Amino acid sequence: MRFGMTVLPEYTWAEAAPKWRRAEELGFDHAWTYDHLTWRGLQDHPWYGTTPTLTAAALTTSTIRLGTFVTSPNFRHPLTLTRDILALDDISGGRFICGIGSGGGIDSTILGGEPLTPRQTVDRLAEFVALLDRLLLEDGVTVEGEYFSTNNARTRPGCVQQPRVPFIMAANGPRSLRLAVQYGAGWVTTGRKSDDFETWFASVAELSAKLDETLAKAGGRDGFQRHLSLDTSRYSLSSPEAFEDVVRRAAALGFTDVISHYPRPSGVHSGSEQVLTEVATEVIPRLRRELA
Repeated sequence: MRFGMTVLPEYTWAEAAPKWRRAEELGFDHAWTYDHLTWRGLQDHPWYGTTPTLTAAALTTSTIRLGTFVTSPNFRHPLTLTRDILALDDISGGRFICGIGSGGGIDSTILGGEPLTPRQTVDRLAEFVALLDRLLLEDGVTVEGEYFSTNNARTRPGCVQQPRVPFIMAANGPRSLRLAVQYGAGWVTTGRKSDDFETWFASVAELSAKLDETLAKAGGRDGFQRHLSLDTSRYSLSSPEAFEDVVRRAAALGFTDVISHYPRPSGVHSGSEQVLTEVATEVIPRLRRELA
C-alpha cells in the first residue's frame, strides 16, 4: 500500500511550502493538488494556479511524487497541457504524475461554455486523453477533432519518464473505465458522494468491481494501480482509528494507493496536524508491514 496527501492550492507559498515538505518528511509516497479554477464550497477562498504550485513543490521536495488531482478538459487543451507536463516532469526529475478526469462542477461552465451532456463529456475526455497520449509520445502531431485540434504540434524534448508521464485516470462509468484501462497506469476514484460512510464505501466496492470487469475484458493489466481518495464521506484523518479502518477496507478491495487531504484549520477536511503526525509515524508504518 502506498499513501498520498493532497494539499489544496489555497495557501500563499509561504504557508504551503512547509506542508509539502512535511508530506515528504512524514514519508508519504505521493502528494497532489487540485487542478481546478475554483472548487465547490471554497469559491470565496484564495485559490492559486496548479502548475506554478507543483513547480514550487518540486523545488522544495526531492523524493515524493507529485500529481494533479485531477486535470480535465474543462479549461485545458492537450497541447498547452503537454508543455506544462514536460516542464513539471523535468523540474521534478521524473516525479510528476498526471491525474486525468472528464471534468464537471463549476469549472465546466465558468469560462462561459454551454454545459455538456454526460455523453459529450466522455466523448471530450476520450478525444482529450488520446491526443495528450500522442503528444507526449510523438513530435509533429496533426489532428482535427471535434473538441481539440493541433497542426504540426512540436512537443520536444519528450518526457523524463519513458515512454511518458503516467496517467492516473478518474473514472466511474463504463466508457471512462475503459479509457482508464487503455491509457492509464492506474485508476482513481472518490466513490459516489454520500454523507453516510457505509453507503459511500458500498459505492467504492461497486466501482472497484466494475474496474475488475473492465480489466478482465481487456485481458488484464499487470501492475495497474488503484487509487482511492479517502475523504468523500468522512475525513480520514479525523482520528488514527478512522484512518486505519478505511485503509484496511480499501486494501481488502485491492486498492494499491490511498489519498488523504492535508488537515485544514476549519470547514471541509478540517483536522489536527497532531493526528496527521501520529498516523504517519505510527499507523502507516504498521499498515505498510501488515498489508505488504
